[in-house]
Amino acid sequence: MRCNAAEPLLVSFYEGRTIPIDLETVSEARLVAQALGGSQAAFEQIVRRYQRPIISLIARMTRDRALAEDLAQETFVKAFRSLAAFDTTRRLSSWLFRIAHNTALDALRRARPPAASMDTPQLFGGEAADEPTAPAAPDPVERQALGRALEAALAELRPEYRAAIVLRYSQDLSFDEIGNILGLPEVTARSHVHRARKELARLLTASGWDTGR
Repeated sequence: MRCNAAEPLLVSFYEGRTIPIDLETVSEARLVAQALGGSQAAFEQIVRRYQRPIISLIARMTRDRALAEDLAQETFVKAFRSLAAFDTTRRLSSWLFRIAHNTALDALRRARPPAASMDTPQLFGGEAADEPTAPAAPDPVERQALGRALEAALAELRPEYRAAIVLRYSQDLSFDEIGNILGLPEVTARSHVHRARKELARLLTASGWDTGR
């Protein structure tokens, strides 16, 4: 039977029960075991797999791409040093995002970095009827203007709200995963995303954009 590695595999037992096995988690656990066994190639594969999303998260938190690249390197150094403590029954990506999040927060506490260009994440539309929905912006000039406005609005959010909404809409993580990364209950992670969306809608409306409120 073939299945997508990102999808859970149901393994049947003689009692007729099934237990879901996340093949991605199994693959990650194998890489971690190989890295702990001294395989440099295995750890390099971990870095290649998660470097871009880690940099993306940190860049959106710090608003400084160059700093994000440095902090991503620091994240992987910390991860390598703590690899033996990693719980292989959990997602490696969530563990790495948590290290990256804490590393970015430490940097933000030390200094406020300058703004940098970022892509516009899809933050509006779809989750609930009372949520604001952004109008379509097919015009590239208008899309760029909206991106700059959204970038400025993101910068106004509290760091924990900014991290939560980026993890949700840029990395497409569940509220449970976001909670694990941020060290919060799932309900609090959900609340952070909801409040961040409302605040972004308010800020964009104040700057002249119609968010459908």
